[in-house]
Amino acid sequence: MTEFYQGRAWIELDITALRHNVERLQALLNPDCALMPAVKANAYGHGAIPIAKELNALGIRAFCVASILEGVELRQNGILGEILILGYTHPQYAPLLAQYRLTQTILDHTYALALNACKQTIDVQIKIDTGMHRLGTSYQNLAELQQIFACRQLRVTGAYTHLYEDDLTLPTGRAAALAQGRAFYQTVDRLKALGYRIPKVHILASSGLLHCPGIGGDYGRVGIALYGQMPVKAQWKSAGVDLRPVLSLKARISLIRDIAKGDGAGYGHQFVARRDTKIAVATIGYGDGLPRRLSNGVGAALIRGQTAPIIGRICMDQTLLDVTDIPAVVPGDIAVFIGKSGSKEITACDVAEQAGTISNEILSCLSHRLERTPVQTTARQHAQLLAAGSSAL
Repeated sequence: MTEFYQGRAWIELDITALRHNVERLQALLNPDCALMPAVKANAYGHGAIPIAKELNALGIRAFCVASILEGVELRQNGILGEILILGYTHPQYAPLLAQYRLTQTILDHTYALALNACKQTIDVQIKIDTGMHRLGTSYQNLAELQQIFACRQLRVTGAYTHLYEDDLTLPTGRAAALAQGRAFYQTVDRLKALGYRIPKVHILASSGLLHCPGIGGDYGRVGIALYGQMPVKAQWKSAGVDLRPVLSLKARISLIRDIAKGDGAGYGHQFVARRDTKIAVATIGYGDGLPRRLSNGVGAALIRGQTAPIIGRICMDQTLLDVTDIPAVVPGDIAVFIGKSGSKEITACDVAEQAGTISNEILSCLSHRLERTPVQTTARQHAQLLAAGSSAL
């Protein structure tokens, strides 16, 4: 498919930025704590295979995904190391867990009994609920946790929990995280005192890693931060770490057309020209994951270092841009919807703010039909990024 690269709409992955983020995040952890990158949802829209292959090349040997299909895809593409499935897998697929050497999360003791009845030896990690109340067996229910260890077909390789506070910059958020950490580790210690073996334990995702790295255990399940993003803009300053966006979203301009003042454009003519207007048609739409809420001037693209507002409704495969004030634009030019053009930048957080959501959703909803291509930042570009720091964020 590489012959179609940059032909319509595509994603560029800055591998230099990814390596930089890995180094910065790993430096926050204790020496005996390793990164376990979350590559679920197609690596937050970045492309699970190219991202995981690069992380493997950097020596990372632990990953987490949401589903068995995501895990199998990684294995079929040669990804090495432990792959932990964070979500539900139907017990009938237990043989696939064993075949592809995938580690399944135990959601509760009833689920453990169902997996155990499949008579297939599989690796598992136990989810311990310390307050999220989503998945896992309560830390207070030692009897049910012991029932999980009694399942002969389940080989326990670890246990983990998940922090429920998403803003750990607040004292109340940090206090809640520390309380969860105490509950988790006390439960682990009680189980070990009873003779149960728990090789690996972990608690931190991106926010916890950035704000409470000391409670990390053996893995840091880094997600959005690995990709140089925060869920919302306000969290950038509090992160206190130089992270760099990995993803850029770009599309071609297919044609330019002029419409007269008073003419309409797009579905329902929701855009009506207030002046003679030059329109550029960008080859990207909501079918590619561009949020429809960016329609009618809410969002914009960058062309030749200038801002081109989105006009009318975003279509499934096309988006109209007002390029009246960018006279040099021609068919074949590149429109940047996330990323940099000249001195200007549109971040995933910018798009999320305009769409009324978080960057995690914007990125993970980017379509599979977008070609993902790794690129290397040049030495000069890398030096410019170092000089700029996080000022562009």
